[in-house]
Amino acid sequence: MLSIDGSYGEAGGQIVRTSLAFSTLTKKPFWIKDIRKNRPNPGLKHQHLNCVKALEKLCNAKPKMNLLGSTELFYTPNKIEGKTINIDIGTAGSITLLLQSILLPSLFADKKTIIKMTGGTDVPWSPSFDYFNSVLIPQLRRFANIELTLEKRGYYPKGNGTITIKVNPKYNTYTYDNFGQFKDILKEEITPINMTDQGQLIQIKGVSHASKDLQEAEVAERQAESARLQLSKLSCPIQIRTEYQNTLSTGSGITLWAQFLKDDSEEPIILGSDKLGERRVRSEIVGSTAADQLIKEIRSGAPVDKHLADQLLPFFSLISSEIHTSELTPHTLTNINTISYFLGDIFKIDKINSIITTNKQQDL
Repeated sequence: MLSIDGSYGEAGGQIVRTSLAFSTLTKKPFWIKDIRKNRPNPGLKHQHLNCVKALEKLCNAKPKMNLLGSTELFYTPNKIEGKTINIDIGTAGSITLLLQSILLPSLFADKKTIIKMTGGTDVPWSPSFDYFNSVLIPQLRRFANIELTLEKRGYYPKGNGTITIKVNPKYNTYTYDNFGQFKDILKEEITPINMTDQGQLIQIKGVSHASKDLQEAEVAERQAESARLQLSKLSCPIQIRTEYQNTLSTGSGITLWAQFLKDDSEEPIILGSDKLGERRVRSEIVGSTAADQLIKEIRSGAPVDKHLADQLLPFFSLISSEIHTSELTPHTLTNINTISYFLGDIFKIDKINSIITTNKQQDL
């Protein structure tokens, strides 16, 4: 059983989520201690318990100490079996963070997995639904056929947003004697990833959304127009659609993504940014902030934004890859350390060398 230090680096819940994902995939049980040690309320929170419960359904895992507030967790996985799973987080807990634990093993299950999930789709400290769907998912379709559908948005604090994700694997671990053999074959089957420069900016897309009670104030339109005004300096087509939905909590947000084209590559090069609305913060500020973040990523010259680098690591660690990102965040470094428990120190060394921080400024 692997022993994992939950207090490493920023000591957040990502250590738990990444450990759960890799343990389920590699069949290596683990014990993690000092979970979220330096946080105001240490230990497991509801969102982490929901990750464990979901994986119990997916692979008949055997957890111990999976209690609210527990600072340690024992986890023993079993065979991953594709199936239909229904998960109700019960709060505005982040759906996209929970998917970080479930999606990796689902990509390599024995058959199709369908997950219906209720919770927060656009909530603080997590990727927005549209970022997850339009920036991350396109990178993962090399592993499986993935269809992600938003049925209803859920904002903080009541959540009640609903999504459905369907994952139909192209590869699975069960035709091989062990995980090491599977990983070697995967590297041979999937073309090496080489994401080291952006290519040509061809368009910017986005979604500006809000709860129905903010429609009269034109919140979604104001967010979109402010972002569009900031982005107009880039001299490329800009398409930002607006939408309103009936939700249990008042909320809004905007997600933007820039698409690039490289003549010598079929890699999807997509940079993203998002920003949630806040009380007493004007909609125009929300839109312009998201736009400024995206412009900064574009000007870095890197083909992978700082948040995407962190989210890609668990998947790209399984294949030959080199990616350049705009910033190597503490969150990314913590993720590298966690993955190394399961894939070995050679992963840690290789990835620190190959994920390169670039600060090049482009003339726009």
